[in-house]
Amino acid sequence: MTTEPTPAPARAATAAAEPAPVLSLRDLTVTFRVDRGTPDVHAVRGVSFDLHAGEVLAVVGESGSGKSVSSLAVLGLLPGTARVSGSARLGDLELVGLDDRALSDVRGRRVAMIFQDPSNALDPVFTIGFQLRETLRRHLPGLSRADARARAVELLRMVELPDPEDRLAFYPHQLSGGQAQRVMIAMALACDPEVLIADEPTTALDVTVQAEVLDVLRRLRARTSAAIVLITHDMGVVADLADRVVVMRHGEVVETADVADLFDAPAADYTRTLLSAVPRIGADERPSAADAAERPALNVEHLVVEYRNRRGRVVRAVDDVTLRVQPGEMVALVGESGSGKSTLGRCALGLAPLTSGTVEVVGTRLGRDTPRAVRAARTRIGVVFQNPAASLNPRYTVGESVGEPLRVHAGLRRGALAARVAELLDGVELPAAWASRYPHELSGGQRQRVSIARAIALDPELLIADEPTSALDVSVQATVLELFRSIQQRLRFACLFISHDLAVVDELADRVAVMHRGRLVEVGERSRVLRAPEHDYTRRLLDAAPVPDPAAQAERRAVRAAV
Repeated sequence: MTTEPTPAPARAATAAAEPAPVLSLRDLTVTFRVDRGTPDVHAVRGVSFDLHAGEVLAVVGESGSGKSVSSLAVLGLLPGTARVSGSARLGDLELVGLDDRALSDVRGRRVAMIFQDPSNALDPVFTIGFQLRETLRRHLPGLSRADARARAVELLRMVELPDPEDRLAFYPHQLSGGQAQRVMIAMALACDPEVLIADEPTTALDVTVQAEVLDVLRRLRARTSAAIVLITHDMGVVADLADRVVVMRHGEVVETADVADLFDAPAADYTRTLLSAVPRIGADERPSAADAAERPALNVEHLVVEYRNRRGRVVRAVDDVTLRVQPGEMVALVGESGSGKSTLGRCALGLAPLTSGTVEVVGTRLGRDTPRAVRAARTRIGVVFQNPAASLNPRYTVGESVGEPLRVHAGLRRGALAARVAELLDGVELPAAWASRYPHELSGGQRQRVSIARAIALDPELLIADEPTSALDVSVQATVLELFRSIQQRLRFACLFISHDLAVVDELADRVAVMHRGRLVEVGERSRVLRAPEHDYTRRLLDAAPVPDPAAQAERRAVRAAV
């Protein structure tokens, strides 16, 4: 069903007094044509909502709910197989059915988009300054070169990028993730658009960088009259930034409400399910599952990892780190991008050279014992990566991907191999018949289950999980986390769980290790580190993590601003 928009309390109570919306969707419908003989796919069904000047409207829902398709339809960015009907009015301009030339004038000038991954959206072969100037001169052809440069500097200063004049000469790879996202926001603001569409703008960012980017968006909203459509699955981000929320499922709007009302008293069953799936720090108290055995599954002693950057300077990625993971224990390794946590994970897999120190995995010293012993140790290590779409071979069926380690290392063939693959798929709650499917035929959560099945195929003593749920929607994430926890408790493998999501860490981990600039700054029991952190950096991480509660988030924001 489609729920009509509910006016925000800040606006006038009567429809007559309410200002005209900047963007108005009415009965928007998107259908994709598929192959002959196959029914059309109805991606969006009768979506209606209004967006007002200066408002942040969050559009939330699982993958496949239609939230991104709706926004792409507004800008005419859908493929040729899409049929769009209904109405999308930008002021007095009807966008549905508008020709490509007219839509091209709207994009960037009146409606701009901030994409999820700036590393893909920014051109790696051009400088930041060139890309900003080209955006300006494309939409403002009379602008001189000097004026375009001055405006580019002004835009970078507006998004609070340090040393904006110098940054014009930087290439995208020379910026951090947060800085690159600020450049994307600057580019979107170049022509003072009426509407900004931000599609998962903070999903790929660490919590402290995410907090900074959200603060930038909030201050920009206060400084300009631009309205923002925020597409996200992070309910903490919704609580932190949004004024109103549109909840979508299966292409339909199931609920529209002010943000406080939505979190306090959601009207739709689906919204309640979505909110209940959001992990919260402090919601789960449980005893440690560690096995106090003599030999740890992973033993890192005084590890140092150095490499040379492009300028020939030595960079110390891991600096004198000592860490142990006991059998049956799950240790979470947290920190920002560049803190060294993924490098430490690669060292445990034998995929990164050690400068000094030792790494002992299931009793084998990497780099010290014989290559044969190291190869044998690797068969007792499983790994689950962040992006299953990238880690699964698209040309292999599910059965071939799960069965490959069994075929290579255990020598299983034919019936025995098929039986073990079926058993593993059943263990991750997937039908055995899906062994014949390919990764593109599965959802993100289903692909991650396949990755977990492959990782546990050889009954590992140690499993390394590098951000295994960060790319998943909140309800899918909750299901995968529950599955992951039950498998770990059943098989009793040790696990190094690398993550920047502290609420997820609180649900899973026994102990937490915090890394900052290559050093281990705090290690301890999960409840102690997350409830009473001793190090300032850990406290900053916890303060920056958004919570799914608008009132609590406003208080935290006020405290941050006062510091």
